[in-house]
Amino acid sequence: MDEDAKRTIALLEELREGQKLQLERQLEALELQRRQFHLVQQQSARAERIQDRAEQLQDRGARLVQGARKLFVVVVPVIVVLIVYVSWLLFRTRH
Repeated sequence: MDEDAKRTIALLEELREGQKLQLERQLEALELQRRQFHLVQQQSARAERIQDRAEQLQDRGARLVQGARKLFVVVVPVIVVLIVYVSWLLFRTRH
């Protein structure tokens, strides 16, 4: 073999090694991206569960407030009537 052929072969082998190294790095990068994507999927699912739970708590709170308002409408007049009645009893017994 002459010198040019040896250099060409050496250059081709160098190119092949460079391509192998590049492919290995690409595979590593793809694996990292897969792991990151999996992590993002998990975080997204967790965020969705938290959001669902927050919505449930808000609905529950709204129902409690609604029930408290209804109770307030009933209880306040009863308390006012009782105060008037007790006042009437106190003033009636004094006179």
